[in-house]
This record gives sequence, structure tokens and C-alpha cells, in this order.
Amino acid sequence: MSASLPGDRELPRSQYDLSTYFGRVQHAITLTDPSTLFAGQSGLENAKQLVTKYKTGELKDMTPELWNAKKIVDSTLHPDTGEAVFLPFRMSSFVLSNLVVTVGMLQPGLGTVGTVGWQIANQSLNVAVNSSNANKSSPMTTATLAKSYGIAVTASCSVALGLNALVPRLRVAPSTRNILKRLIPFAAVASAGALNAYIMRRGEIVTGIDVRPVISEAQKQALQAEGKSERDVPSLGRSQKAAKLAVYETAASRVFNNSPIMIIPAMVLYHIQEKQAWYRRLMAKQWVQSRPKVAMLVPIGLNLGLITVVSFAALPLALAVFPQQQEISADDLEPEFHGKGGDRGKVWFNRGL
Repeated sequence: MSASLPGDRELPRSQYDLSTYFGRVQHAITLTDPSTLFAGQSGLENAKQLVTKYKTGELKDMTPELWNAKKIVDSTLHPDTGEAVFLPFRMSSFVLSNLVVTVGMLQPGLGTVGTVGWQIANQSLNVAVNSSNANKSSPMTTATLAKSYGIAVTASCSVALGLNALVPRLRVAPSTRNILKRLIPFAAVASAGALNAYIMRRGEIVTGIDVRPVISEAQKQALQAEGKSERDVPSLGRSQKAAKLAVYETAASRVFNNSPIMIIPAMVLYHIQEKQAWYRRLMAKQWVQSRPKVAMLVPIGLNLGLITVVSFAALPLALAVFPQQQEISADDLEPEFHGKGGDRGKVWFNRGL
């Protein structure tokens, strides 16, 4: 991120109002913009040079070109190491990387081997993304990674296989049973995604996370004049309550992201296949029936298109539900923080993604 580049002058956090949900959605769209993947090494170097010129005072004002450079840098570089995150595991590649495993999990009629295989692939990708974007100042141990991976895979496979066995036995209408079958991947992915986020970050709940007093606008301007930012304000200490809130909100955001992706395309495709006359006419055409591969690719293509559209729309909406830089009253934390809040009696902490 831009914070890892040389220079004492901090760039504005965003060109949008992060105190509002809509502003956070707009900011999240810039972080997840897949167009940044095409910047290449030369584009990244040019962006780094522009950002560095601003941070060193050579450029005085933010321009559209500089905002775009910040977007490329923030979506590419790790804030702790300053190194480029491996492309498939960047947030700007999140939708594209997940698209393959999502389509695989949503295939109808998967057997036990297929179900287990795609759940393992999904959790492998989750762990790779979480590890690549983790806080490197407190690196996660290999043992923690392995444990998180094992628990998430076990949970997702258990839920998927358990529901696959249970749903056919339910005494419900065939149409209801078909709908429930299509929702099994959602239940497996949502439960495992939330559990994965909790397991990988539960160490924060044990040790607590840093909380700092919220400062007023006048104090912010004074810090900026000294080439400093809010992050240079000394920590009041580590709070376990703030850590719990950060971890639980992150786990919830995973469910919010997965819900529309795993539910909406499945329901829309079911409606098209069962209710739409044009689809039945298409599948009844002789040239389609005489080509089994075409007949198989039609629903897969529709599903892929639906998943792609919903995925790109859902990710920024889910990331923006909870502010990344969260404010809370100091009196809502442990007793040692009571009365130590800054502006409006509040403290802030970094929730993470």
C-alpha cells in the first residue's frame, strides 16, 4: 500500500466519505477493481513514483492521475512488506479467482468425490488469500494456518455431505427439494467461511488489538503538518473486546459476501429452467438435442454469467458493511479504557478485511 512507500506526507485515506455506507461501497469498488491487474510492472512502478512524489512534497495536490496511482498501489502492494501480493490472491482478483471454484461447487448432481474436491479447493483458496493479505507484523504460524485449513475443510465437507444425505429424505414437494439441493453449497461455504475467518484470527481475541483515541479534525491537521497520521498516535493498549468485535464482524462479512453469490444465481437459474418457455424451446431444438455437449454448456454458461454479475456486485457491498477503521466508545471496552477516549469519548481500531 501507499503507506509502505517513502515520504512523511500521508495521502488521504480515500476520495469518498468513509463514515457512510455508500462512501465505503465506493471505496471498496476501487480496492476490488480488476482493471488494476492489467497495470503490469511498468504501470506499478509509475504509480509508485507518483505516490512517492506526493509523499515527499514534490506534488502538492491530489489529482485524478494521482488517485488512480494510489488505487493501483493500494490494490497491489502489501502494506507491511511493500511487496506485490501474488496476483491471484489480491482483493482485486478475488472475484475472478473465486469464480472457478464457485461454478464448480454449484454444479448439480455432484457426487461425494466432487463435493469434497470442490470444498477443499474453495478452502485452499480462502487460506491462500487470507495468508497473502494477513498482517505481516504479527505473522501467522504454519501450525495456525494448518489448523484453520483443516477445520474449515472438515466443516464445509461435513455440512455439504450431511445436507446432501438429509435433503432427499425430507418429506417436501419435489420443487422444494430441488431448491434446497441448490442451496447446499451456500450452507457449506457460508459456515466454513465464517469459521475460517474466526479460527485464523482468534489469536487476536486472546491477545487483544491496539486501540487509539479518536482525534479531532484540528488535531489531524496538526499531525499532517508534522508529516504524521492518526496511526502515529500512541496506542492506549490492547483490547480483547475490540478484537472480538473485529473478528465477529469480519466473519459476518464473509457470510454477507457468500449469501447473494450462492443463492441468487441458483434461484434465478432454477426459475429459468423450470418456468421460462424460451429456455424449454431452446433446449428442445433438434440441433441442441443432437449435441449433448451444447445441451450441457447452456445451463453452465447461464450460471457462470449470473455468478459473475452477482459476485462483482456483492463484494464491495459486503466489504462496506462494517468500517475497516472502526470507532467505538471507550466506555464500551474494558474498565482500563473507560474515560480515556478522544474526540466524543471514542477510540478506534483497525478491523481488517
